[in-house]
Amino acid sequence: MSGLYDTIESCLLRDRRRLHAKLRQWQVAPADSALRLELEQQIQQSSSVAARRAASLPRPSFPAELPISERVDEIRALIRDNQVIVLCGETGSGKSTQLPKICLSLGRGVFGRIGHTQPRRIAARSIAARVASELGQEVGQSVGYKVRFRDHVADETHVKLMTDGILLAEIRRDRDLTEYDTLIIDEAHERSLNIDFLLGYVHRLLARRPDFRLIVTSATIDPGRFSHHFGNAPVIEVSGRTYPVEVRYRPPQEAGAGERDEAMQQAIVDAIDELSLDGSGDILVFLSGEREIRETAETLRKHKMLHSEVIPLYARLSPTEQARVFAPSGRRHIVLSTNVAETSLTVPGIRYVIDAGFARISRYSARSKIQRLPVERISQASAEQRKGRCGRVAEGICIRLYEEDDFAARAAFTEPEIQRTNLAAVILQMTTLGFGDIGSFPFVDPPDSRLVRDGYKLLEELAAVDGRHRVTRLGNRLARLPVDPRIGRMLIAAAETGCLREVVVIAAALSVQDPRERPADRRQEADEAHALFADERSDFMAFLKLWAFIEENRKHLTRRKFERLCRQYFLSPTRVREWHDVQVQLRVQLHELGYRDNEQDADYATLHRALLSGLLSHVGMRTQGDARDYLGARNRRFFVFPGSGVYGKQPKWLMAAEMVETTRLSARGVAAIGPAWVEPLARHLIRHSYSV
Repeated sequence: MSGLYDTIESCLLRDRRRLHAKLRQWQVAPADSALRLELEQQIQQSSSVAARRAASLPRPSFPAELPISERVDEIRALIRDNQVIVLCGETGSGKSTQLPKICLSLGRGVFGRIGHTQPRRIAARSIAARVASELGQEVGQSVGYKVRFRDHVADETHVKLMTDGILLAEIRRDRDLTEYDTLIIDEAHERSLNIDFLLGYVHRLLARRPDFRLIVTSATIDPGRFSHHFGNAPVIEVSGRTYPVEVRYRPPQEAGAGERDEAMQQAIVDAIDELSLDGSGDILVFLSGEREIRETAETLRKHKMLHSEVIPLYARLSPTEQARVFAPSGRRHIVLSTNVAETSLTVPGIRYVIDAGFARISRYSARSKIQRLPVERISQASAEQRKGRCGRVAEGICIRLYEEDDFAARAAFTEPEIQRTNLAAVILQMTTLGFGDIGSFPFVDPPDSRLVRDGYKLLEELAAVDGRHRVTRLGNRLARLPVDPRIGRMLIAAAETGCLREVVVIAAALSVQDPRERPADRRQEADEAHALFADERSDFMAFLKLWAFIEENRKHLTRRKFERLCRQYFLSPTRVREWHDVQVQLRVQLHELGYRDNEQDADYATLHRALLSGLLSHVGMRTQGDARDYLGARNRRFFVFPGSGVYGKQPKWLMAAEMVETTRLSARGVAAIGPAWVEPLARHLIRHSYSV
């Protein structure tokens, strides 16, 4: 008996609890030889994997040119002697690529893997490739990665790169994270909702897992906050080797409201021309989004930059397209990037940075109850991060396309996402996982009470919680779907009313960025191409028409011809591919929950009632007279977005997928509805009063 106990200790951490339970089961019935044989086979299988991992454990070396390599022994000792350490250092210091190797050198990664989270897929893939290459291996051997739609992890894999969202999903089936003996939470300074939730979750886990090691990495932005959160955990700083960086302020020329984009484009061209006079070296330009990147790339192509290659860089590019930034070409690289290159990714060879000073920052308005994604001025900390991308290979220059006084007036830091987002999804996940009240959860910074209150209100609207904040049966099903709760509610309603096949396509479309593109200089052409798929009653029907067109052509065209067709119709091949992948993922998960697609086509009313179940607070009634505005929940007045196929048709009642707040409140993703559809779906929200 003691022999079996000892053998279980040689098994993988993830299997030990299950094997101990089976051993206790056998002790109750020791005559059951079949049960003992099954137990011995499972022990043998698990211990064999651990033995193969131990035998194949790499012996890493550390590149002398990286700043972190000078501190390897010190870092190794801190990891060995402390359950939590905080390591801070700028991008380029080697922290992301060398930390997993330091853990390997300590013998970690055998009974449990070394988990390594990244905020973005692009970083998870590129870091896995780099670490594997330094170990002389292919990705999927000692080092693998798992991101949405791609899993390159084998039983023998020691180091697993992944997005923080992947790890959060794993918590549902592995509460104690027994797949891992070590966890590296990288880029913690970004303070995304996922990162803050993981930091709070692991804070609670540490007492149950004394064998567990947590390494929190951060840029040099307030590392003391993370140390304090984990009981004054030791902090070690790894400074990158840097050269002096000169900062120049070059704001665009004053321009009217409709000409600001053109003024910014010209300022970028002027800055590149100025840097060309300062010598050779690659240039990294920070912009706020994909549209700005595409427009700037087109402007630079027209400007005919000699001996230069313009390379876009953003998270949604395919791995092949992203790899261009790392490939030498013999020409000057002008890399146009979102803030993915701010901290997540080291772009090699950068000598100059041009900072437009803006980023898209998700923000929830407690006043209007709307989640927005406005373009905002970045904080001083972000501006300094961007400046730090140059000066790695030689003396650098950072041109900021704004005034120095503007920089001085900016916020010191960007607020954590938990303090500027609707918390419905977080509350639902925490409640179904049994974490108790959100107010008692050990977040690094507590969320705003107004955001918590609004999160519960949305969940009550969706019938995911009752009036006492208890999760309903519907709420438990919603929590198992990897989408916004509003979209999850639509899917479950669709499954129950016989229109799941169509709503999965629409739900996937609402979960990714719109694949339809409108280049600034070809908007009329784009609108004419997209008009082929428009529907005068419903923008959701337009998604189905577009989907039918895409799928029909995907079947008959090669990949290259299909991508050419997408561009002909002003569709992003990357977003089309993501739309397809998301609908496949959703369909598989819904089938696993026992739901099945409808065989007959759904009619308009059935389809839109299912969609309405997730959009009850996004209903509007047209106001009287010739006005084009609508009156919605909480007496909000809004307008139909001009790009909608419904624009100008003015249905009496409508619903909207989202409300977008700019100079005025606009409804996007709009459809005409019948007013009688609302009450049956909103019975749980209606308060009746009676008078005698």
